[in-house]
Amino acid sequence: MAGNGDIQWCFSQVKGTLEDDVTEADIISCVEFNHDGDLLATGDKGGRVVIFQRDPISKNSIPRRGEYNVYSTFQSHEPEFDYLKSLEIEEKINKIRWLKRKNPAHFLLSTNDKTIKLWKVSERDKRVEGYNTKEENGAIRDPACITALRVPTIKPMELMVEASPRRIFANAHTYHINSISVNSDQETYLSADDLRINLWHLEITDQSFNIVDIKPTNMEELTEVITAAEFHPAECNVLVYSSSKGTIRLCDMRSAALCDQHSKLFEEPEDPTNRSFFSEIISSISDVKLSNSGRYMISRDYLSVKVWDLQMETKPIECYPVHEYLRSKLCSLYENDCIFDKFECCWSGNDSSIMTGSYNNFFRVFDRTTKRDLTLEAARDIAKPKTLLKPRKVCTGGKRKKDEISVDCLDFNKKILHTAWHPSENVVAVAATNNLFLFQDKL
Repeated sequence: MAGNGDIQWCFSQVKGTLEDDVTEADIISCVEFNHDGDLLATGDKGGRVVIFQRDPISKNSIPRRGEYNVYSTFQSHEPEFDYLKSLEIEEKINKIRWLKRKNPAHFLLSTNDKTIKLWKVSERDKRVEGYNTKEENGAIRDPACITALRVPTIKPMELMVEASPRRIFANAHTYHINSISVNSDQETYLSADDLRINLWHLEITDQSFNIVDIKPTNMEELTEVITAAEFHPAECNVLVYSSSKGTIRLCDMRSAALCDQHSKLFEEPEDPTNRSFFSEIISSISDVKLSNSGRYMISRDYLSVKVWDLQMETKPIECYPVHEYLRSKLCSLYENDCIFDKFECCWSGNDSSIMTGSYNNFFRVFDRTTKRDLTLEAARDIAKPKTLLKPRKVCTGGKRKKDEISVDCLDFNKKILHTAWHPSENVVAVAATNNLFLFQDKL
């Protein structure tokens, strides 16, 4: 995987309906590759999970192509009603996390605001025929009519992909679940809401352990909420969680069963020259991701992405402005609620690059080696395979060059909140409203 300064990105595919007939339920709410990158799952606001499978020909062709076909679609969550609190619980999928593959089936966790489900996705291409006690249509035969014994035979059939719920983990969160993360032991996972983080065993649905609780005894003293949480990729006792106050806490489960006392606190002192009414809102961290090596982590706040070294708590080692040109627009972004948008971020497979989204269907790719950055656009007008993506530029005032777009012309309804990077190749998935775009490096 080359460094990104040398990468030219090109269009690979787009999935989803045209914008004219978009319904709220079609809006993609999460994107996640599995561990080998052969499957890609999306969840949407209608509670559906769509799994795409890498086209085997595209994987082995030279040059290889990042093309995916629909593999399985299933309804993961339904709208519910909490009668105690008189609240509707949306079916929207907040997060999907894959488990590492242990057998021919695939397993994934999906969650809405309250309930986490473990799904098994398996293939069937054979069926059994010639049962003694039942007919081919499944009706039970009258034992009196059975005069001879048959040996059932296995016949090939058309491939069927079945998704079945194996476990339902419910009733453990008072507030909305914002994160789930599978531990490196592949036996436990965490789920986090605004004030608490719970630890689950994948085999046990009726109990979880509360490992972080930041709820104050008096709710009027509430000053921060948990915004994201994740396990370390290799050390099963270490987890991190971010807060709306712009801090990240690292907890070690070996030191205490309740991780209210963190082991490390990552926080950047605020620059007094940038202090404003919006400082607290824009310093809230919307996403935190540990690097694949486990040495670094990235945090996304409203205007930037920061890279932290787990050995250094005082300040980030790198800071990349995502859309600094919006600093002068914070007032109108506050009025239209965009300032509360939760952008996610992700690492490339070798940790050399970072990707995150922006407005106007722009997404940003930062190369940590060359320090070069790219602004690219997910748009249907380039929807021909191998079309090169032209880097986009936003200008903030004065004269606009031919290829630039003025900051006043950005469309804030088009936003890229969810992105994912293939674990070992330069193939990226970008969710733009109800469309899933796939881009790859031009080899």
